[in-house]
Amino acid sequence: MGSQSIQSKLWGQRPKEWATLLEPTGKEGYEHVLRFLRPQASNKILDIGCGSGYFANLAAQTGAQVTGLDATAQLIEEGKLRNPSVKFLIGDMEELPFVDASFDIVCGFNSFQFAANTKNALSEAKRVLIPGGKLVVMIWGDKKDCEAVSYLKALGSLQPPAAPGTPGPFALSENNLLENILTEMDFDIVNQADVDSIWSYPDVETAVRGLLSTGPAAKAIEAAGHKKVHETIVEAMRPYITDQGQVVCKNKFRVVISEK
Repeated sequence: MGSQSIQSKLWGQRPKEWATLLEPTGKEGYEHVLRFLRPQASNKILDIGCGSGYFANLAAQTGAQVTGLDATAQLIEEGKLRNPSVKFLIGDMEELPFVDASFDIVCGFNSFQFAANTKNALSEAKRVLIPGGKLVVMIWGDKKDCEAVSYLKALGSLQPPAAPGTPGPFALSENNLLENILTEMDFDIVNQADVDSIWSYPDVETAVRGLLSTGPAAKAIEAAGHKKVHETIVEAMRPYITDQGQVVCKNKFRVVISEK
């Protein structure tokens, strides 16, 4: 069994907040990928863990043929509203419902680190890529470059201890783990970049609404209740509140593009 049964219930509880307040924080990474790859109308793109379809929508605007797959039905419905031209499917990244060599480009933006077995998920991505096709993986950068670590640590403090080997947001980020796995799988890394991701919200309550929409927040709410999680997020964001009352949290995402 892959990650779908676990992740689908965690990420679908506040789909509109995720779509409008959190998923756009990856915009710099999405745009970096599109600038580097320059998709053509003939290209077939698969976005694994597509969420509410922010990247899928941008990619479709290039004229490429885009398919988005996610474990969470509520996020898929948001994606369909965003761009009806994209083919959206509910599925598991470790059991892709496509024949071999179906896509020119396969992407996973902050998704592969949540797989029950990362190598299984990446193997599936490789299987559905054409020879010479491009695999795009975006993950968090190093913890020292991500102020959101304080938010994630705060949520973690409300949850029972994770089981050994349980994946999390930074599961592939440290010690070049992602790059090493890709190299072991005979991918040729052709581009690697750390891109800025500035989380900027007009006030604390807007920031909290967005941060409550994540899977880690849903897991914390299961364990500690909504009120406690709300209070904990407010406290975690306190160092990032400006004199004008805005919340500005600076992070980096790592984008690794490789060739099959």
